[in-house]
Amino acid sequence: MEEGDRKESPTNSQQTVSDDDEIDYTTKPEFYDPDLDDKDEQWVQKKRQQRGSDAVLSCPACFTTLCLQCQRHEKYLTQYRAVFTVNCKINDDKVLAEDTSRSRKRNRGGAGRSDGREAPSADNQTFKQVCCSVCSTEVGVIDEDEVYHFFNVLPSES
Repeated sequence: MEEGDRKESPTNSQQTVSDDDEIDYTTKPEFYDPDLDDKDEQWVQKKRQQRGSDAVLSCPACFTTLCLQCQRHEKYLTQYRAVFTVNCKINDDKVLAEDTSRSRKRNRGGAGRSDGREAPSADNQTFKQVCCSVCSTEVGVIDEDEVYHFFNVLPSES
């Protein structure tokens, strides 16, 4: 390391450390609102229309709120369903199909199309991919009845 590359350090370290005696506590901070938590609580209750929720769902990548009112799946405890969401976008390009017929589940080999896609039938239910509108992380799917099914989310107490 050459002498010119060395960073200069302050000669008086007292100048770089703030002292509590210099802070004026008589003025309120510009960005502090002691009632903000109560205001946020009222806003959420208004959005929910006084109905309960099993959790508040957030994106696992950027922590953006995705849903304020949802219902937990009875069997799969990490999955949720909801009708009203925020900050979600539906990817119409990626459509998934689920075959719900009993005969198809028993005969896993057979009657599918050779290109890997399922032939549409009365027993198939289609889903569209749902992503976070902020970071585009896949967080779930939406069905034909416009019910969101979340499986890749962070739940928090509601």
